[in-house]
Amino acid sequence: MKKIFYSCLALIMSACGAGKQAPIDRQALVTRNNPQITAFDSLASLSVGNGEFAYTVDATGLQTFPEMYSNGVPLGTQSQWGWHSFANPENYKPEETLKNYDFGRGKQEPYATQFNEPGRQKEASNWFRINPHRLHLGIVGFELGKEVKSADITNIKQELNLWKGFINSSFNLNGKSVEVQTACHPHKDMIAAKIHSTLHPAVNFRFPYPSGGHSDDACDWTKNELHSTVVVSQDDHSAILKRQIDATVYYVQIRWEGEAKLTEKEKNYFVLTPLSDDFAFTCLFTPNEQTDKQPSIAETFNESDAYWISFWKNGGAVDFSACKDVRAKELERRVVLSQYLLAIQCAGSTPPQETGLTYNSWFGKFHLEMIWWHQAQFALWGRPELLDRTLGWYEKVYPIAREIAKRQGFDGVRWMKMTDPSGIEAPSKVGSFLIWQQPHLIYLAELLYRSNPSPEVIKKYNKMVQETAAFMYSFATYDQLEGRFILKGAIPAQETLRASETVNPPFELSYWHFAMSIAQKWRERAGEKRNLRWDELIDKLSPLASQDGLYLAAETALDTYKDIRFTSDHMAVLGAEGILPKCKLVRNDYMKNTLNWIWDNWNWGKTWGWDYPMTAMNAARLGEPDKAVGALLMDKRTNTYLVNGHNYQDDRLRVYLPGNGGLLTAISMMCAGWDGCKEKNPGFPKDGNWNVKWEGLLPMP
Repeated sequence: MKKIFYSCLALIMSACGAGKQAPIDRQALVTRNNPQITAFDSLASLSVGNGEFAYTVDATGLQTFPEMYSNGVPLGTQSQWGWHSFANPENYKPEETLKNYDFGRGKQEPYATQFNEPGRQKEASNWFRINPHRLHLGIVGFELGKEVKSADITNIKQELNLWKGFINSSFNLNGKSVEVQTACHPHKDMIAAKIHSTLHPAVNFRFPYPSGGHSDDACDWTKNELHSTVVVSQDDHSAILKRQIDATVYYVQIRWEGEAKLTEKEKNYFVLTPLSDDFAFTCLFTPNEQTDKQPSIAETFNESDAYWISFWKNGGAVDFSACKDVRAKELERRVVLSQYLLAIQCAGSTPPQETGLTYNSWFGKFHLEMIWWHQAQFALWGRPELLDRTLGWYEKVYPIAREIAKRQGFDGVRWMKMTDPSGIEAPSKVGSFLIWQQPHLIYLAELLYRSNPSPEVIKKYNKMVQETAAFMYSFATYDQLEGRFILKGAIPAQETLRASETVNPPFELSYWHFAMSIAQKWRERAGEKRNLRWDELIDKLSPLASQDGLYLAAETALDTYKDIRFTSDHMAVLGAEGILPKCKLVRNDYMKNTLNWIWDNWNWGKTWGWDYPMTAMNAARLGEPDKAVGALLMDKRTNTYLVNGHNYQDDRLRVYLPGNGGLLTAISMMCAGWDGCKEKNPGFPKDGNWNVKWEGLLPMP
């Protein structure tokens, strides 16, 4: 029923948003943006996946040269369930990472932090930052022999078929051609590959030990003795391998069609050698042994076709082909590829990490302040079921979030910042003090309700909405002398500011106003009375601090426009009217002055990928469509989009999916507008160069 509802909703929004516009040719829109690869390029790897699992390949269509890509966009095989922890012989406990802070609220507040002084607390903090970490489940590549180098492979032709969700690859080696098709099953953590070649290239299955690194491909190939891969069962056309890494166990099930032989080349290294020109196999990764019959190669490709065609036919679509501006083609490419990447990397049962399922950043853990950037777009693009799939995780970690709030002397639940599927806080000298991840749950639940305004949505999420708001109310401090509520003792979204000296950051103030107002609406929808104390908070929140007609980074940052700490990192002040609707705390003239000042003076070299769409959303709401488009296409390193669609940041973060998600959210707003907006395509200039066609998008709040 849900899928029927969402499909009908997309059609209704299409009709409302586009008027008499002819339906968009979605297949043409998608396929003209298929990435094409003709050479080995460490930043041009391609992925298949399903939100729970992703597999990334090089130009051969498999993971043949992973070392070549390790410092580019790595050849990952990652899942939402695949995690590992190193041994803990010292028996470190989470409470050993806590340190008390006094932020003038009349109590000591223990935070999970990093320690500088040598000793057990520092060691415990380091252990819990690193553990658990996400696993690379295994390399599946061609076994071409050590003497074969990438330079020996010629005539490379590779294309990601976005419409059907598989990769076509072909190349020549030793005068013979190799043709490969690679797909991922849409509902299983399984890849399928079809290979045609008189060369009869073998396929290897290699398994690394985890590196535990902060930002890397999660592979340590030097510790073969610390893990094992054993054959559980084998017959003429299948084998099940059991992987054991310390206390972590998972299984790899390989099935093949055609004559082939599986042999163990060395420890944790297996080779499947075909004996015919046509050969195909599937490889399933699971946390538990699977003995039931698995889909065939043909079934896997058919399932992939059906899933992706349905994905593209339903939900939102934006067509830039009628635009005259020369930049429109690039913007369309980014939009189409971002939809695909977020669906395969960020639509799972747990929140996504910033590098998705491609490689590890921050040890593979996810950051809850980024979930809005990854996933708000799913609801706005008519695919709320993908957001709903993830938000259920919050209920699982609710007891931990409640305990965090309780130990710090607050009501309700305090959502952690950097964590893993267990919900345990990763100690951090910055992350533990952030608060803007808190109202995300309310915002995202509201987007789900707007997509499906039903009692079922209220019943599912109201408890967490109310408990989140309870924390937000108790976190705010009432200034009796001035009769206002203030926010202090937190690091804001602009992370260059310090918790001990920051009062009333503008984005957080506006977010408190928005989220508390939404929480009150949810009370009414659930048949409950408004909370009068919350109404007082909404009414008496501090105004945004300003100086000379410009908004400041915080009330305590009077030298905002002289100190580089306040003019680099995220220009979060723009989110106060952009990510969020305008509220009574914001003056339009001051906000427009601030946008113009930031545009001309900000340290754009020290920004992140989502700062550009945040700027675009602010500009759109302020009636500056030229700046909105200009922000999305600004020529800056952190606004680079690779051939595969990934938002490149720097040598460490070659993949940054919050930028992709932010782009889609901004585009949906620039097309469909926001509550109360009557203008068509309000985020695009009306100079005749931006005839943007769209359907199936929902307006932002």
